[in-house]
Amino acid sequence: MRTHFFLAIAFLTRLPVPDLGKLEAPDFGRAALFYPLVGLVIGGLLCVLGLVFPHASPLLLAAILTVLWAAITGGLHLDGLADSADAWLGGFGDVEKTHRILKDPLVGAAGVIALVGVLLLKFVALSVLIAHQQWLVIVFAPLLGRTLILLLFLTTPYVRSGGLASAVTQHLPRQTAWWITAAGLLVGITVSTAGILLMLLGFWLLRRLMLQRLHGCTGDTAGASVESGEMLWLTGAALTLS
Repeated sequence: MRTHFFLAIAFLTRLPVPDLGKLEAPDFGRAALFYPLVGLVIGGLLCVLGLVFPHASPLLLAAILTVLWAAITGGLHLDGLADSADAWLGGFGDVEKTHRILKDPLVGAAGVIALVGVLLLKFVALSVLIAHQQWLVIVFAPLLGRTLILLLFLTTPYVRSGGLASAVTQHLPRQTAWWITAAGLLVGITVSTAGILLMLLGFWLLRRLMLQRLHGCTGDTAGASVESGEMLWLTGAALTLS
């Protein structure tokens, strides 16, 4: 379990981990069970700023948190968001063309717009939540975002052969993953009903788009699910406070 936890950290963040030795494909599936826990670690690190600078400007703290959030993950999920936006706009419903654009490392106009939109909404929602001292909502945002990865892989076919995400979906312990997903969503309901409802609505719409354009999901669209899910969770919770 220790190896799988550190493997999840190495896969989803840029945080240092000890040497994991030789890994097999099933290890990546078991490591996925720790994705929500990694999200909780990220949320805890973000909220340390609130403890260190309790009287700082909410706007300044929100800006720092937005940048730190991206730095901790190395922009992994943001890259998936940008690639997905470019592919869905540029693919024009052509499955092959959409997949080809997803693999293109260059970021187009749609990707930039998606990045700016998500980061702007996340920043503003964070500033509102910080002003109201709603740190619990912020702590659980990365956890819920990574819970959506499990929900996506459990409910949506993975359509790209090869790669680490392929190993995750093939070897994911599904029954345990369902229990972890349900527990994560239950935590979300107890913290912010509006946040969890908006997040799940966004997930449903995004998954529907994946099935229409790709007939399934990829690692990039999983990243898009994380970023959009976090943003919608924060926005939904902040709207009830504004």
